[in-house]
Amino acid sequence: MNADQVNGLISAIGGLLNALLWPTLIGIVVFRFGPAVMRKFTESDEVTFKAGGVEASFQKVKVQLAANLVAAVNDKAASDQRGATVDAQDIADDVEHAVPDVSAFERLHGSRLLWVDDRPDNNFYERRALEALGIHIETSLDTPDAQRQLRERSYDLVISDMGRPGDSRAGYTLLDGLRQAGDLTPLVIYAGSRDPEHVTEAQSHGAIGCTNSPQELILLATAALGARRVPWATGRR
Repeated sequence: MNADQVNGLISAIGGLLNALLWPTLIGIVVFRFGPAVMRKFTESDEVTFKAGGVEASFQKVKVQLAANLVAAVNDKAASDQRGATVDAQDIADDVEHAVPDVSAFERLHGSRLLWVDDRPDNNFYERRALEALGIHIETSLDTPDAQRQLRERSYDLVISDMGRPGDSRAGYTLLDGLRQAGDLTPLVIYAGSRDPEHVTEAQSHGAIGCTNSPQELILLATAALGARRVPWATGRR
C-alpha cells in the first residue's frame, strides 16, 4: 500500500467517522488489512484528511488509535494461542471514551510517559496507540534504569510490566520504591492478569490499575493523563 492509497483510505474512513459508523471502520481494519498493510497503515505519518483545521487532525487521531487497538488485541490473542476476539462496537466505544472531543485530545497531547518492560516489542501497537494521541513515550528495560530516569526528569505516567529477569515482582519493586521516595507519579501495571485479586493487590501498592487488556490500558492511561494534565498545568514544562 503506497502513500496515495493510504491517503485515499483515510479520506474514505474520515467520511465514516463523520457518519459515526465506527463498527464499519473496525470491520474494514480487521477484515480487509493483512499484517503488512496494517503496520503501514498504523505507522503512516503521511496520511491526511481532505478537511481543514484541528478537526481533521482529531479524526486522524481516532482512526490511528482504533487501528492500533485492533492490532494490539489481535497480537495479544495470537500470543495467548486463541482466536482474535475484536469486537467492533467495543473498540469504537473505547476510542470515544478515551478521546471524546478535541479538548480531551489537547489535554493528552504533549504528555510524557515512561514505559518499563524488558520486552518492549511485545507492546508495539499499544505504544503506537498512545503516540497517536501525541503522548511522548520513553522506554526502560529494567528497574534501576527506570529509577534513574524518574529521578532525572518528570513524567505524567508510568506503565510497567510485572516480572523481569531476576525479579518476578519487579513492577511492585519499582512502584514501592517510588512511593517510599515520595514520588506520586501515577503507575499502571500492564502484565498477564486482570483478575480482581491482582487488581486489588496492585492498588494496595499504589498503582492506579492492573490489566492485561490493551483496551483497558488505553482507558486507564488516558483517564490518568487527562486528570493530571488539567488545562492550567499543561504549560509547566
